[in-house]
Amino acid sequence: MKRSHLSRRTLLRGTGAAVALPLLDAMIPAMTASAATAAAPSRLKRIGYIYIPMGFNPAEWTPEGETLDELPSSLSPLEDVKDHLTVISNTDLQNAYPGSHATSNSAFLSAARAKRTESSDYYNGTTVDQVAARKIGATTQLPSLELSMDLLSTVGQCDNGYACVYQNSLSWASPTQPLPSEAHPRIVFESLFGEGGTPEQRRAAMQKRASLLDSINLEIKRIKNRVGASDRNKIDGYLESIREVERRIQLAEQNSEENPLPDLDRPVGVPTAYADHAKLMFDLQLLAFQGDITRVVSFQLAREASTRTYPEIGVPDPHHPVTHHGRDPEKLAKVAKINQFHVSLFADFLKRMDEVPEGDGTLLDHSLYMYGSGMGDPDAHDHSNLPILVAGGAAENMRGNRHLRFKDPEPLSNLHLTLLNKIGVPLESFADSTGTVDDLFDPVTL
Repeated sequence: MKRSHLSRRTLLRGTGAAVALPLLDAMIPAMTASAATAAAPSRLKRIGYIYIPMGFNPAEWTPEGETLDELPSSLSPLEDVKDHLTVISNTDLQNAYPGSHATSNSAFLSAARAKRTESSDYYNGTTVDQVAARKIGATTQLPSLELSMDLLSTVGQCDNGYACVYQNSLSWASPTQPLPSEAHPRIVFESLFGEGGTPEQRRAAMQKRASLLDSINLEIKRIKNRVGASDRNKIDGYLESIREVERRIQLAEQNSEENPLPDLDRPVGVPTAYADHAKLMFDLQLLAFQGDITRVVSFQLAREASTRTYPEIGVPDPHHPVTHHGRDPEKLAKVAKINQFHVSLFADFLKRMDEVPEGDGTLLDHSLYMYGSGMGDPDAHDHSNLPILVAGGAAENMRGNRHLRFKDPEPLSNLHLTLLNKIGVPLESFADSTGTVDDLFDPVTL
């Protein structure tokens, strides 16, 4: 009852470094109901959005029944986390028409109709992640985090009269303000754990120290002396995760210096293998959520019209041409394999989140993630029957192990509105929404 109380915003400060801590027991005042503290689910809500390009093969994605007892091949990697998952079928993005790669990406989080232009007078809509960031990101170190897997330098016209910005930017702070995403793990790491200044200053500070954690050893000892054994274990585990991520980034940078590759899509210093790069970017999201550095993330797992190949899974063909399958069974099988590969990376991330205790549950319980594409059938470039997954949300009674199939096409904006309301951003409408998806969550009982 007389234990020391720490602020949820406590930082470990060192030379050019400031590391946020995960939620500790010592951050909850003694004899205080958790619902009235930082442990309250409504105050711990986070939301993330994962984008995959060029639709899917519905035959290998769509569950047959209303449960996930038998997962189709593209979703099979989610077997261990299906109790935290809902598959949603028959949503659409009417404002993404006429069908294109550019509007698939631009409408996914905005549900808005992008202005058709090849110049700088582009106009889209404020994306749902930025609506969330204005509310739940106001008190965090970073209001939101925008990530991708490709370093993009393309400008001008990219797709059927649409400026490249529509494919490059998943998040928009306003209809005229696209937000750049970051694919370089080192820069993301420093934005999360560097103390401040320009990216150049943060990179210089990182190079001057052998390890970020070495500069905060005294602070670590001081904090650990103020907390109990359980909290000390949490701190040790969290800091060890940071050290491991830093080690992997350093190895990737060393590998890129010793084995330079003429790959213009890959930023210098990222792991050579696509899966290793993606896992590192997912781990950075986990650390950012665990340390409450941000509560809103968007992640473009691959870019629309990408010609990336996946020989490691038996698909040496470029992704984009494969998706123009013309009902060719061989090409459809390759689309399903790529879908499965991307889903496997997401599944690993969900498992990691579910292993991190927090409050009265886990990090996954107190977070929501939406995964999917703005395109349905890539051969037709349509925006109907989109592949959509929602994961987490147990703290607000999200019903897992479910396949929610709408009888009539449902605006994706209805799902966006529902998730916003659940993370404490009450709105009556979003973009072209017509209501909310009430069946996604059970009523919360007090």
